[in-house]
Amino acid sequence: MRQTIDVALPKGRLGEKVLAIFEESGYPCPEIHRESRRLIFENADAGIRYFWVKPSDVAIYVERGAADVGVAGKDILLEYVPAVYELLDLGMGRCRMAVAGPKGFRDNLERTLRVATKFPRIARDYYARESREIDIIKLNGSIELAPLLGLSDVIVDIVETGTTLRENNLEPLETVAPISARLIANKASYQFKTEEIRALAEAMAASLERKKENTP
Repeated sequence: MRQTIDVALPKGRLGEKVLAIFEESGYPCPEIHRESRRLIFENADAGIRYFWVKPSDVAIYVERGAADVGVAGKDILLEYVPAVYELLDLGMGRCRMAVAGPKGFRDNLERTLRVATKFPRIARDYYARESREIDIIKLNGSIELAPLLGLSDVIVDIVETGTTLRENNLEPLETVAPISARLIANKASYQFKTEEIRALAEAMAASLERKKENTP
């Protein structure tokens, strides 16, 4: 008997695109499209149960076993390093984690580099690989403001189009890591629902490949 897979979906536009891939892969759930205050949506025939969560919480639900699988950004996985399996790069929400600073910035290696970021672990790991001494300044918003006001020398943040940087006379200096949405699985669930989770991942990979082939 096929076991039901519990899926943590990230709320927002990315989550809607992710849901479409799940449904195109053979895991539809008509209930989730109806106006409702329900939090959990199930299609027993398809062996799937969905629920929406804040994007930054997906990895927690999966790691703790409240969900068997979920979709989380690579930035979240790099920053929090949850104990989960990364099964598939969905190729959605593509952007990059980058070091950015004032135009023409040159790093003075004789002093500690001040780095403002929402992602202290990612920044620390990156500069550790570079053997660069840094001072992390953890911020939660308006990261671009830090170098403009002299709070930091550079920032480490997600860069999509680079428009915000340009409008504030900043520019990307170095790429830290490519970022996109990833299908992740709880380690225990993967052991006990191996067949179901593998089938899901393979169906999603095939669906993504078809979309790629049909894209002009």
